[in-house]
Amino acid sequence: MERATLLRSLSCSSISGSRLFSFRSSHRLARFLSSSSSSPRNLHRRLNPNVSSRSLLRRRWRLLPASSSSSSLRFSRDFSILAPRAVASPLSQSTPEFSGAQDEVAEKLGFEKVSEQFIGECKSKAELFRHKKTGAEVMSVSNDDENKVFGIVFRTPPKDSTGIPHILEHSVLCGSRKYPLKEPFVELLKGSLNTFLNAFTYPDRTCYPVASTNTKDFYNLVDVYLDAVFFPKCLEDFQTFQQEGWHYELNNPSEEISYKGVVFNEMKGVYSQPDNILGRTAQQALFPDNTYGVDSGGDPQVIPKLTFEEFKEFHRKYYHPSNARIWFYGDDDPNERLCILSEYLDIFDASSAPSESKIEPQKLFSEPVRIIEKYPAGEGGDLKKKNMVCLNWLLSDKPLDLETELTLGFLDHLMLGTPASPLRKILLESGLGDAIVGGGIEDELLQPQFSIGLKGVSEDDIKKVEELVISTLKKLAEEGFDTDAVEASMNTIEFSLRENNTGSFPRGLSLMLRSIGKWIYDMDPFEPLKYEEPLKALKARMAEEGSKAVFSPLIEKYILNNPHRVTVEMQPDPEKASRDEATEKEVLAKVRESMTEEDLAELARATEELRLKQETPDPPEALKSVPSLSLKDIPKEPTYVPTEIGDINGVKVLKHDLFTNDVLYTEVVFNMSSLKQELLPLVPLFCQSLLEMGTKDLTFVQLNQLIGRKTGGISVYPFTSSARGKEDPCSHIIVRGKAMAGHAEDLFNLVNCVLQEVQFTDQQRFKQFVSQSKARMENRLRGSGHGIAASRMDAKLNVAGWISEQMGGVSYLEFLKELEEKVDQDWDGVSSSLEEIRKCLLSRNSCLVNMTADGKNLADSEKFVNKFLDLLPSNSPFKASTWNARLSSANEAIVIPTQVNYVGKAANIYDTGYQLKGSAYVISKYISNTWLWDRVRVSGGAYGGFCDFDTHSGVFSFLSYRDPNLLKTLNVYDGSGEFLRQLEMDDDTLTKAIIGTIGDVDSYQLPDAKGYSSLLRHLLGVTDEERQKRREEILSTSLKDFKEFADAIDAVKDKGVVVAVASLDDVDAAHKECGNFFQVKKAL
Repeated sequence: MERATLLRSLSCSSISGSRLFSFRSSHRLARFLSSSSSSPRNLHRRLNPNVSSRSLLRRRWRLLPASSSSSSLRFSRDFSILAPRAVASPLSQSTPEFSGAQDEVAEKLGFEKVSEQFIGECKSKAELFRHKKTGAEVMSVSNDDENKVFGIVFRTPPKDSTGIPHILEHSVLCGSRKYPLKEPFVELLKGSLNTFLNAFTYPDRTCYPVASTNTKDFYNLVDVYLDAVFFPKCLEDFQTFQQEGWHYELNNPSEEISYKGVVFNEMKGVYSQPDNILGRTAQQALFPDNTYGVDSGGDPQVIPKLTFEEFKEFHRKYYHPSNARIWFYGDDDPNERLCILSEYLDIFDASSAPSESKIEPQKLFSEPVRIIEKYPAGEGGDLKKKNMVCLNWLLSDKPLDLETELTLGFLDHLMLGTPASPLRKILLESGLGDAIVGGGIEDELLQPQFSIGLKGVSEDDIKKVEELVISTLKKLAEEGFDTDAVEASMNTIEFSLRENNTGSFPRGLSLMLRSIGKWIYDMDPFEPLKYEEPLKALKARMAEEGSKAVFSPLIEKYILNNPHRVTVEMQPDPEKASRDEATEKEVLAKVRESMTEEDLAELARATEELRLKQETPDPPEALKSVPSLSLKDIPKEPTYVPTEIGDINGVKVLKHDLFTNDVLYTEVVFNMSSLKQELLPLVPLFCQSLLEMGTKDLTFVQLNQLIGRKTGGISVYPFTSSARGKEDPCSHIIVRGKAMAGHAEDLFNLVNCVLQEVQFTDQQRFKQFVSQSKARMENRLRGSGHGIAASRMDAKLNVAGWISEQMGGVSYLEFLKELEEKVDQDWDGVSSSLEEIRKCLLSRNSCLVNMTADGKNLADSEKFVNKFLDLLPSNSPFKASTWNARLSSANEAIVIPTQVNYVGKAANIYDTGYQLKGSAYVISKYISNTWLWDRVRVSGGAYGGFCDFDTHSGVFSFLSYRDPNLLKTLNVYDGSGEFLRQLEMDDDTLTKAIIGTIGDVDSYQLPDAKGYSSLLRHLLGVTDEERQKRREEILSTSLKDFKEFADAIDAVKDKGVVVAVASLDDVDAAHKECGNFFQVKKAL
């Protein structure tokens, strides 16, 4: 229920040790690290409108803002960057008793047990079964984790870039044999307690995972997914293929033909982002001879070549039990798992799919290759300084052994894992580019890769970047790594492995993706789950031979002496976007010319027929086929977090007594209200400077290593939200850290060091921060335009939104562009402003401390908190400031070079007199999953459409994602009130809507997230009594509530502000239709 506020901290956090790469996330130790970073750069997933609520990034930050390293599935990993002598307790040698499937039951159900192992690292009993009739393989992992996970994975290697695997991944979830409705997936979103529900397309496999803490709900999800993948309706339904893949659209025979399709428009968005184009170009050039040389997601220029026959054949060939790997995890009955599976698997006979889907390795080149590619760029700025260059190596012609893989993962972390890592540091300090591209080691495909480069590079400096990468790698091979760096890296990784903190991402799914990384290639699925022995062997080898003897040969063998290198140079082209559009229109014009009048009339009829089908609700009998829970299955009370409010040295301290496996999690919060308005845009860079500049006695490298050796990581970020019923915004700086309880003193000493001793004197480093931030914001504009639109609308509607936009929106990007010059012209002024921010913030009277650990560790830590607070100034010399600013309420188009749009409209519904009721949560979710899903996504062709109600500010927002439309989408938003008025809903549908909402409210949390959520509720004044009241209102929601809410959201239609991040062509077209509807701002 706090999700609306957590967007505030999204774009302005600074994280010690976090890895901020652009076109793909690092996959260092992907086989081992308990995180969600288990997917390669070209992964696609079905858009869940509730995961996307307001921002695709929102849910990721909902519980754990800013303590998350980047991850390829873009889920929180709660800065799993931690360190030495701070290592978590070794695993207990005792083996918990978890019963697996009984052998006689397995035999009777047609399975044979291949192997059984106890995995101490995750305290689980793991059994590998083989279905005798089909050869399907099943991993059944049993433990005491209530967050149960199921997944079925097929090897799906494409032969071209038509996007078959991706379109099929969308389409199989559009109805099946047992569940013959349009989209069972959406029905599950509406009425399930799922903790995860999605699907992923990799370059060589397709995954269908679900998770839930409720056993009945879990088995419902499993059955819907099994029926979907094996018996989908899409094989007989050409219109599903058209909807999810591509089709010609013609509304009137006299109009022009256009392309529509959800995946088609999704991929147009992907191909509008330079970092994505770079990633795809690099992968395809590294693997020219196997399946990785094409785009499994689909190239928009190639997708329309896909036929329905090819689509059906791909399913027949690969979606077969013989080609499946199936995963179960959690505390449910292992026998029941096999029973459910046998009902499906027994229907099939064995097939030849395993041999047909085998991934052939890429042979290594004998000499390097160079690729030059264009990317769509805006006309503003100096284009000569907007080049990108990335060096990419394919490390081996075959999969690596476990120890080599682990060692390469450590090497990757040493070179690139933190701001102090030498390769990363040297590249950024060179001044040759603005930000790092390339994710280092990536080992999620059959063969591992290594990539590194820079973007924001001048034409004249491209060769210099290449030379610097090579010379730095040579130097590292010759000289080795600093001892402290090696120790910090070792402890960081070891802590991360043992803590196993996957944030809101289910642990069982993290383990599944890790295991699949080997299993999918017919290798041992147990091996990736076990890190203790290879880690022990690596530490022993380093102790005996020294780190240089371990790492230098790897740099030389796999990188420096490896001829399989692809250098990708990306050049900005301001004409590319319009040229691509013109090419598409030319192709469509030729299609039209080839048609007779009868053909055109038939196409217009087919277009209308498809639209009618998309907008016609499923019949009640079809809806009843999808299993769901009843309200009796729902707890009547919310989950309460134990919270003791105390006082240390005059400062309020919140303590949460929870089992955390001997880890202490803490947040130190400072009120920002005394900060001058003009200093607000500087706050994100202030936060970064605290963690990435040095002190009088420590360089920033030494400080970074000390944090790595002594703690589990420290992050600093601003948090801003409206507070319901209050005029002033809730605005704070949060310092977040974690360490083993035995290192609590180190943690608080280092937090004090970061806050009080860091010096703002390094002009060049600060200039790098500005360049990096500018590059990140430009990337965000292209890839997360809906988030930009949301923050811009908030800034027009309330002060908290304005503050956040100053620190993470278009205004922030404009500030960064000006600041680049100011750093050179007036560094003393900038440095003084940073110091002024510190003086405004740091005082005991504006401080609050939050701690989560078990009772003993909380009590033991109090003396360290007391010492920390003693060192703070008692009062700030500055008085509270008045922030009373908003952006103009005019409709606004933020113009960027893109092939798709992000369209938003919002208003404050509290201004209409609406009083908050819990039913609003049910209704807003229902609008997203029905009206907006059907009209914006299914019929409109956008990748996503959703709404969000920020209950703290009263802002109700509509947003679309990768949308081919603009005004048409706004018309859909304006029809939402009438949709509610006309709505008819039976009891089953209403019950599903209520249960789905409770699933969101009760989202699964690990202990640190529980403590953090409790802190946010305290800051925002949300009491347990109010939570109980809202829950009762949710559970008692009626159809009458839906109809009454229509009047409230009519405020968006009548008084709403519009912000669209869009192409200039689409904005011009809108102006031709509606006059000067938008104020136009060119952002790139």
